[in-house]
Order: sequence, then C-alpha cells, then structure tokens
Amino acid sequence: MLNNNYEPLSICNVKKALILLYLGKAELIAACEGKYLHSISYTMPYPSIVRLSKYVRVPHKTIVLSRKNILRRDGHRCQYCGRTDVTLTVDHIIPRSRGGSDTWENLVAACVACNNKKGDRTPHEANMKLLRKPIRPNHVMFIRHFVGTVDEEWKPYLYMN
Repeated sequence: MLNNNYEPLSICNVKKALILLYLGKAELIAACEGKYLHSISYTMPYPSIVRLSKYVRVPHKTIVLSRKNILRRDGHRCQYCGRTDVTLTVDHIIPRSRGGSDTWENLVAACVACNNKKGDRTPHEANMKLLRKPIRPNHVMFIRHFVGTVDEEWKPYLYMN
C-alpha cells in the first residue's frame, strides 16, 4: 500500500486492498496479470499495488532498537564470518567498557565464536573485519525483509532499482 505521494506505507492483504478500492479510498496502481476476483455481479483485477486517494500523515517511523531488529537488519548473518547456521548474539563494535553505546551504529549480529574471539577489543584490534557497516534501518528496509521475494512491480516503490 502506497501513500498518496507514492511512499510505501505497509503491506496489506488482498481483502483490505479490495475494500479500499471498493470504497473509493484507494486506486489500483498495478494488478497481478491474469488473476481476477469475481463476485456475482462484478469482476475486479487482483490488486498488487494500491495507492491511497488522500495523503495520510504518518509520524516519523522509528524502528525500536532491539536484539530481534538487529538480527533482522543484519539478515540473521554473523557480521564477521558471514555464517547463518549458528546461534547469533549481539556484539558491541566498540565495547561498552570503552565507552561504546547501545546504538544502531555500534551493534551487530555476531556468532558466539566470533564474539568470543573479538572479546573486549575493537574489530581492528582483534584483526576482524565487518562484512558491512551497521546503519540505522528505516521502515522500507523492514518492509522489504517482511515481503521476502519481491514482485518486480514493487521494486521501484521499495527503492530497489
């Protein structure tokens, strides 16, 4: 579902999209090719992307800093060795004992082995490299993750081109 200015808002189910379309609160942007929904007197294309007719002011969406969201941001992958098949912990890049804080930019997912190897040192001191620099995620990043496989028609709206 897109806002009136084409900003991605959320993922909704087909039932909600149909209700919004039927009530005139949204317009159809893209439909699934060859799929239709039928009622006794009406046939409607199966919606893939809908845009709200009126702009909805959404307060700035902040993602809560939590272990679950850090693992989700990092794709459930150790940011030092890249493994996904092991139990993950959350590692402070700059250890708390050295003034490191609990922020998006200082926390990464790490397997137990890498976290223990790094210990109370910085990655540079432990001679370990991060696979990618940690950033504060936005809601679009989590929409992408929630979707899993992304329909080609959705990519321009999720900033994936």
